[in-house]
Amino acid sequence: MASTEFGEEGDSRGGMWVLEQRIDQPMDEEAEKLKNMYREKKFSTLLLLRLAYQSLGVVYGDLGTSPLYVFYNTFPHGIDNQEDVIGALSLIIYSLTLVPLVKYVLIVLRANDNGQGGTLALYSLLCRHANIRTIPNQHRTDEELTTYSRSTIREKSFAAKTKRWLEEQPYIKDIILILALVGTCMVIGDGILTPAISVLSAVGGIKVNHADLSNEVVVLVAVVILVGLFSMQHYGTDRVGWLFAPVVLLWFLLIGGIGIFNICKYDSSVLKAFSPVYIYRYLKRGGKDGWTSLGGILLSITGTEALFADLAHFPVSSVQIAFTLLVFPCLLLAYSGQAAYLMHNLDHSNDAFYRSIPDKIYWPVFVVATAAAIVASQATISATFSIIKQANAHGCFPRIKVVHTSKKFLGQIYIPDINWILMILCIAVTAGFKNQSQIGNAYGTAVVLVMLVTTLLMILIMILVWRCHWILVVVFTGLSLIVECTYFSAVLFKIDQGGWAPLAIAGAFLLIMYVWHYGTVKRYEFEMHSKVSMAWILGLGPSLGLVRVPGIGLVYTELASGVPHIFSHFITNLPAIHSVVVFVCVKYLPVYTVPEDERFLVKRIGPKNFHMFRCVARYGYKDLHKKDEDFEKKLFHNLFVFVKLESMMEGCSDSDDYSLYEQQTERSREGLLLNNNAITSSTNMDPTVSSLDSIVSVTSPSQLNATVRSSGHVSNQTEVDEVEFLNSCRDAGVVHILGNTVVRASRDSRFYKKIAVDYIYAFLRKICRENSVIFNVPHESLLNVGQVFYV
Repeated sequence: MASTEFGEEGDSRGGMWVLEQRIDQPMDEEAEKLKNMYREKKFSTLLLLRLAYQSLGVVYGDLGTSPLYVFYNTFPHGIDNQEDVIGALSLIIYSLTLVPLVKYVLIVLRANDNGQGGTLALYSLLCRHANIRTIPNQHRTDEELTTYSRSTIREKSFAAKTKRWLEEQPYIKDIILILALVGTCMVIGDGILTPAISVLSAVGGIKVNHADLSNEVVVLVAVVILVGLFSMQHYGTDRVGWLFAPVVLLWFLLIGGIGIFNICKYDSSVLKAFSPVYIYRYLKRGGKDGWTSLGGILLSITGTEALFADLAHFPVSSVQIAFTLLVFPCLLLAYSGQAAYLMHNLDHSNDAFYRSIPDKIYWPVFVVATAAAIVASQATISATFSIIKQANAHGCFPRIKVVHTSKKFLGQIYIPDINWILMILCIAVTAGFKNQSQIGNAYGTAVVLVMLVTTLLMILIMILVWRCHWILVVVFTGLSLIVECTYFSAVLFKIDQGGWAPLAIAGAFLLIMYVWHYGTVKRYEFEMHSKVSMAWILGLGPSLGLVRVPGIGLVYTELASGVPHIFSHFITNLPAIHSVVVFVCVKYLPVYTVPEDERFLVKRIGPKNFHMFRCVARYGYKDLHKKDEDFEKKLFHNLFVFVKLESMMEGCSDSDDYSLYEQQTERSREGLLLNNNAITSSTNMDPTVSSLDSIVSVTSPSQLNATVRSSGHVSNQTEVDEVEFLNSCRDAGVVHILGNTVVRASRDSRFYKKIAVDYIYAFLRKICRENSVIFNVPHESLLNVGQVFYV
């Protein structure tokens, strides 16, 4: 039976695509092998420890450089008495214990989306468990993907009630999306502030041994390093990535060892800070000043959200081992050592880290500190590229150029436009504020807001995905909000002292992302409502009322079902159309990747003599669209396989050999036959057209050929004729037809909608990359079709 489309339902799976891996940070071939062995559950303790070592350079650089600037930002005006040092150390100890260790390492890391972390990964996980996506381009076959994992929810459970409530309230969907976007924007803010404060704090060590140097010189050196760092991004980290883990390991060992030295040399009594009583005394004695100093204490846990966002391809257990065995103890020792030094040097709070270093190893530590700051900055910049790529896949960021910086690992990417924007903003922050205190205030604001967003999303994760008891949800939420709201209240006092910077940056990015998403949703809704009916297409006949010229026309559309309005606009204004028309839809799903043999959905539109097909290329938010020649090659490969399999199914429809495919297609055929029978009964169709609107997935050409040879009823002549026809059309030329649409607000729209659509969205579409550039379409093969949409 042939697979023919007469409605919106019944997409079928078929074809292949290359599984593209994403690796956000540098990993050598050995680490890649270890990662694969872990995923296959063939790992030993030694291998897990080696992966934990690899994760140091990727995950913990940001958190590890915090000792450079915490005490300076906690006591920017000096320290009054020793009890304040003990109280601040006690706050640092329990902040590190409650947030990075308990909340993130033990709980939040388990909420990863198949190894991917960050706010958008949590959002994708929620989208799979509840229908809360604002772009309704999902089809039921998408849920059959092997990577579309989700838990089964009992009908009368609390999770089911929560799911129904989320799906029935449209505004809730927007609130969850905005929450995810706020978290994303704050991570982008981290990508600007982390290099600024890390490099400036590391370079500030020059002044300790050269007190005559002015602050302007330190800022200038920091700016030069930052310019060099951002200018080298297009080379990628392939050649120097192997240095990251040993640099960070050496850094942690140094700060831990120096901490032990200082505790023994100066004052071991600082260890009494492990008693939480000193937190109460510190806040009671300090009053408002003590409360606002929490903004400096907060910097001790900066990098915690990056710990989750940079989880990447490392097993959760390896990240947990690295933190508990090395990072956590070394950080506690580092802060305790600085506190011990400050107990006898209360006036050295501005540069406590460098002054507490023994003279003999001062300059080696300075070099390692600068290298660690660069590694931390590089990890944050790479994470920013990755999260913007994810936002783009969710339809929440304008089209951007993504450059692959590694031939080995497709996951190492570079986004030129974003890189230069980050560099300009980072230099502006460094040169504008000039001191760590104001940058620290800005940094703390960004960090605490990301943590609050993660907590709110985790509530839904615990209910819908983990299906935890409500008491556990309340305990987690209560403890998290108490800690984070306390810090948030402290940073509010410093909004006018630099805290406004991340809010302004995040506000600008949030406006861009939400307006782009709004315009994308409205454009998709318009296309859905204005798509062409199949009755009209069939009424035109096989020639479509035009001259069918040799060649293949690839019509790009955002619709995964139905014939787009752009096609009717095209054929009513031009007298010819190609002999073969393929509607190509590239869409992203709320999964981290789409496996190789599930990338494409291929189906026929109308009777065979119309020579019209649909091809849906599905990607996960971590997948990367490859170059046009690869895309076109794979598309035609899948199209040819589809034609062969379609003819095979026709030929063996009355054969016993058809039972080979029944187990694979039984579930799909039952539902699809019902849909098509309903359509056929209500529409006057050609009786020669089949009612089956399904085709099975092709796992490999060899399996297909073997099955075809085993059947004596395959229509070989029909198959060969159509394949030859497709090949001849391909040789005649391929034209890529893209819609160049202009979206405008309708005349009766409110003023804010007109501003958003006619000005902001129009400006973003004007400056963003064209679809032809994103798809790498050759200019000589491109045909743009212009039209105006009023939304």
